[in-house]
Amino acid sequence: MTRTSDTAGAAADGAGDHATEGPDRLTPVLRPVRAGNGFEEALEQILQVVRLGLVPGGERLPAERELAERMGISRVTLREVLKVLQEQGLVESRRGRYGGTFVRRRPQTAGEEELRRRIAAVDIEDTLRFREVLEVGAAGLCAAHGLPEEGAERLRTALAATHDAELGDYRRQDTLLHLTIAELSGSPTLTAQYAAVRATVNDLLDCIPLLVRNLEHSQHQHTALVEAILDGDADGAREVMREHCGGTAALLRGFLT
Repeated sequence: MTRTSDTAGAAADGAGDHATEGPDRLTPVLRPVRAGNGFEEALEQILQVVRLGLVPGGERLPAERELAERMGISRVTLREVLKVLQEQGLVESRRGRYGGTFVRRRPQTAGEEELRRRIAAVDIEDTLRFREVLEVGAAGLCAAHGLPEEGAERLRTALAATHDAELGDYRRQDTLLHLTIAELSGSPTLTAQYAAVRATVNDLLDCIPLLVRNLEHSQHQHTALVEAILDGDADGAREVMREHCGGTAALLRGFLT
């Protein structure tokens, strides 16, 4: 990759708009890194932003200045992170007045061979179990503690976005719904852990096709889940979420059989 130019950086810094779902959409992922591992942790966080679809393909990452400030790193370190991501084909740098760093659009499916390669790099059963623990816990907490009206409206809006999503954008909206539930649980630690495990799961889901029948079933579960949360039915919310996570696990295992 060519080094991100100061001109492009300055142009991006001057832009006030964010390519996100809202001003706080990146909050669960972007946080100050620990001293000593700035490059590695910053790379992990921006990878999560890309894999979670928090900045959709074709749209621009926040300005270099904002990213560096939110993670507590220098812009030199940030540019090295962006260089790695561009070399991996995940982002691209554009020059000019409307330049900056843009997330590249990813193929709808990467294929079974790629799925097997990616799964070889992770403990799939551990990943799926951990995801279930976090998701079930978050749903239960939201229902048991109740949501303020602002939180309830966020949840309804996220659910509606999954219903209205085009097929190619469905998985991103699905991710945002689940991430919203994690955020509304009230535990930043749970939210951060969920963002990390969901990024891994999304990397695997990218390798299998979108199945309309499966998506219809997921939407029924999403609706039942949100209704249980809003009704304060903690047991019901946990059970629906457990079943929902089980469906994703079964789908991935099925494509590996």
